[in-house]
Amino acid sequence: MVWVPLSPTSSDRRAPLRAPSTTTMSLEWLMDWSWSLDGLRDFIATGIQSFRDCDATALVAVACLLVLFVWYCYHVGREQPRTYATVNALMQSAEANGVQNGFVYCQSPECVRCSHHDGLNQKLYHNLQEYAKRYSWSGMGRIHKGIREQGRYLNSRPSIQKPEVFFLPDLPTTPYFSRDAQKHDVELLERNFQTILCEFETLYKAFSNCSLPQGWKMNSTPSGEWFTFYLVNQGMCVPRNCRRCPRTYRLLGSLRTCIGNNVFGNACISVLSPGTVIAEHYGPTNIRIRCHLGLKTPSNCELVVGGEPQCWAEGRCLLFDDSFLHTAFHEGAPEEGPRVVFMVDLWHPNVAAAERQALDFIFAPGR
Repeated sequence: MVWVPLSPTSSDRRAPLRAPSTTTMSLEWLMDWSWSLDGLRDFIATGIQSFRDCDATALVAVACLLVLFVWYCYHVGREQPRTYATVNALMQSAEANGVQNGFVYCQSPECVRCSHHDGLNQKLYHNLQEYAKRYSWSGMGRIHKGIREQGRYLNSRPSIQKPEVFFLPDLPTTPYFSRDAQKHDVELLERNFQTILCEFETLYKAFSNCSLPQGWKMNSTPSGEWFTFYLVNQGMCVPRNCRRCPRTYRLLGSLRTCIGNNVFGNACISVLSPGTVIAEHYGPTNIRIRCHLGLKTPSNCELVVGGEPQCWAEGRCLLFDDSFLHTAFHEGAPEEGPRVVFMVDLWHPNVAAAERQALDFIFAPGR
């Protein structure tokens, strides 16, 4: 709509428009604003001429970019992202899985963590491709490189570090990590030392009534006894055990770097009786660091990783890379009691967020 003054004059049409006298546009000034029919015609003619003068190639390029942008928005909006369960959500999914004496046993012969076979690399690459189709190849270069050359990496690694399942290249390698590697989670665990210790002591009272109480697992050792009580085993929650340690279980959900969504994630209470030696062994991967929070640490107990010995301390966390050759032993006197740690697997600090999400997809339990 064009508004024309009731008494137009030639001088009115030729007079330039005046800017408002104040910084805020007043209603009076808006009413004084007028466009003549001639001015509107000139404005439209100028716009058409400007459009004609534009380069046709540039217009086509802009149009293509707009079409691609609209298609991308539609594709992203239509795609339903995969929901990654937190540790708190694992409990529901674990109810339907095989649980024996409170310990989750893998039910799938195709599990990459438990089944070693010639087609493992092809399976991992297929999982990576599926992830990339749903999401993106962005940031997947290191994982792609690791899967492509997995055999060479595992066979050429020095004997001091030989992960059994998956090696991610270009990660800093060291047997032990400083507390600052995962500072938030270390401090959170240490602040809750008494809470975890109290729940362990309640559990451990059952050992006076039977040799292997419900929920505990006995592990094979050259000598002595090694018991574990899993809350999360290979990415699967153990519901009955979590209900017996509710505060410790809730604590896992507050950790920022806890591996709870793939087969390399575990959380358990580990008990070594006096006289126990754990045979030297390698962990499955270098994408994680294992955290031990000391609950009970008698004398003459040591952890040896990559040939370097360390001792636990009550209420303190010890971080190490279990893809290095490692062992542990308790040579204390029987009256000193067991060595007890709360063990939880955390992400290696140099694994990027995009890589963590992809690895959760590739190594999802049962995939």
